Amino acid sequence: KTLQLPIHAGFVSPELKIACYTDHQIFERYHKFHLRNGYAKKQAITLNELNKLEMGDYVTHIDHGIGKFGGLQKIDVEGKQQEAIKLMYGDRDILYVSIHSLHKISKYNGKDGAVPKIYKLGSAAWKKVKQKAKSRVKKIAFDLISVYAKRKMKEGFQYDPDSYLQHELEASFLYEDTPDQSKVTDEIKSDMESPRPMDRLVCGDVGFGKTEVAIRAAFKAVDNGKQVAILVPTTILAFQHFRTFSERLKDLPVSVDYLNRFRSAKEKREILSKLAAGQLEIVIGTHQLVNSQVQFKDLGLLIVDEEQKFGVSVKEKLKSIKENVDVLTLTATPIPRTLQFSLMAARDLSVINTPPPNRYPIESRVIRFDQELIRDAIHYEISRGGQVFFIHNRIQNIKEVGGLLQRLVPDARIRIGHGQMEGKKLEKLMVDFMNGEFDVLVSTTIVESGLDVTNANTIFIHNANNFGLSDLHQMRGRVGRSNKKAFCFFITPPFESLSNEARKRITAVEQFTALGSGFNIAMKDLEIRGAGDLLGGEQSGFINEIGFETYQKILNEAIEELKENEFKDLYEADERKKEFSKELQLDTDLELLFPDTYINNISERLHLYTQLNAVVNDEELAKYVLELKDRFGDLPPKARDLVSSIRIKWVARSLGLEKLVLKKEKMLGYFIADQSSPFYQSDMFTRVINYVQKHPDTCKIKEKETRKGLRLILRYDNIHSIDQALKSLRTLAGMTEEQAITSD
Repeated sequence: KTLQLPIHAGFVSPELKIACYTDHQIFERYHKFHLRNGYAKKQAITLNELNKLEMGDYVTHIDHGIGKFGGLQKIDVEGKQQEAIKLMYGDRDILYVSIHSLHKISKYNGKDGAVPKIYKLGSAAWKKVKQKAKSRVKKIAFDLISVYAKRKMKEGFQYDPDSYLQHELEASFLYEDTPDQSKVTDEIKSDMESPRPMDRLVCGDVGFGKTEVAIRAAFKAVDNGKQVAILVPTTILAFQHFRTFSERLKDLPVSVDYLNRFRSAKEKREILSKLAAGQLEIVIGTHQLVNSQVQFKDLGLLIVDEEQKFGVSVKEKLKSIKENVDVLTLTATPIPRTLQFSLMAARDLSVINTPPPNRYPIESRVIRFDQELIRDAIHYEISRGGQVFFIHNRIQNIKEVGGLLQRLVPDARIRIGHGQMEGKKLEKLMVDFMNGEFDVLVSTTIVESGLDVTNANTIFIHNANNFGLSDLHQMRGRVGRSNKKAFCFFITPPFESLSNEARKRITAVEQFTALGSGFNIAMKDLEIRGAGDLLGGEQSGFINEIGFETYQKILNEAIEELKENEFKDLYEADERKKEFSKELQLDTDLELLFPDTYINNISERLHLYTQLNAVVNDEELAKYVLELKDRFGDLPPKARDLVSSIRIKWVARSLGLEKLVLKKEKMLGYFIADQSSPFYQSDMFTRVINYVQKHPDTCKIKEKETRKGLRLILRYDNIHSIDQALKSLRTLAGMTEEQAITSD
């Protein structure tokens, strides 16, 4: 009987005269441990978790303002059961929002804990606030789009497809790419191969392999005869990247060098002359790179690491360099402003959500300055052969802190590093630490971003209450970069003596310890500081009055309007796909809902309604229905009708309808109110008119005076079901049977 079992290493047997080696030993690959939950995309945290609604939460309704959420309620519409969301306004006004217009409401995220102002229903105050917000947003959006437009108009350099050297480089990566890593790599390459300049923001959490993505992009540029500049925020990081890049590119014909304040004047001169002559391909540097004396022979790609660390002036200088150079920005905790920037597509955003296999979340604890605890933690780390960071951000007494730790743990090798040391000494210190020459590094935040010491797995942050959110997250990211469990201790004074904001920051970092929580931390940051103004220096503006998501909706509206009017020629290409009717209001007395007997958990029902409202095409809808069947079994008739009502909305919008009423076996469709809309000159409108003239017995069009002025109304009689309504509208829109079947 033959047994097949895995072995973790090979063996040599002198008697049998054989030597067996595994591929790991020959290629120096590492053995991967599998965490119990497997390596799933599921680990990526969804933003839905952050925006779940609880009773009593504040909710913004885009037309009526901010109210309180009162849960899902069953209401009686002419004897038929329907579900709606109850919102409570000032003076005990109550508004029921149909589950068909869930896209109009969103959770209110303003400054954390600040209570928003609640107006009566129908008061003009909300309209004013919204108008004011919109006009300001429009101005901001205008500047934004014009920057974007300039870039779109420019011709950049078009790179060739990958060469064999590129494949060699990617194959020599020690680890397996995570699904997101390969996706982002592909996105970057297709950007580089297109004739337009690239401007992409890669947001991936600390230690999720952004540097590898950057190395590949840099090599692609060099491979096409271009130079690459990599801009980093700190001196140490420049040196660290220099080591990483040299290590990865050592077998390829590429020269890499770095510029920071530790290089002597002579070395700097040499590097500058090489750059100008085109003999140096990749240069890594701090903000010295944007100096006027740095001249490139042919710069093709600019990589900015941790963009939020740079000051405004550096960013301004960058703008002048990057007019038609490809730009790739890497960040672990996007600051709110860059977050919003890319959320609204003035930049392309790629997110790396999946952690490398066998990474453990970092265990974070908030402690007082407790000498015994600190001693035990350092002992434990050294006993398992690891190293320790101790961050203390005051140079005045950093030596005393070092001395104190030395007394606590006499046998530990402790050294001290800070920014006022001589450059060569500091570099040597860092190299020694990376090579494991000593155990504890007591330093200022100079190690904060990007230092990669896989063997260090415990970090103490002294007076953590003095740091910002992204700093804390970054420093915590210095540990836990291998398959060992890592620990992070935030040392703070007693909670009572902290400021409100500091308390929230510490709890936020303690809360989001899961892998990949950088994005969530940025979202939380939005809440604590209030969501920032988009381009301005003022980090929080009128957003607190309307809530962050509503602000984004208004922003999107403003951008749409600009695209249609001021920047029409820029977005000509998008014209074909454009729908004349932005959204459709559906009023019906048919029972469209998930029955209690099908899904009995209220919050789950609400979540599913919201998801259904966000579905935009047949493919997504099919996936949604499949998931429902998978979780709850076959859909009952009411739920099937609910799903069909989504298809009705799509067809009705393509027909230029803004409102659809299905009541008492009649169907009324209201065409776009704006009579100067280009819809009335479109082929679709001509089609509708012709169809109505040919089939006077099935449908009619008439004009009716409403509160909003004259409206054109389409009318069908004898509509008994949702499916019948869908069929009639599809025939009107000229969909063939086959199209309808594939859509279903």
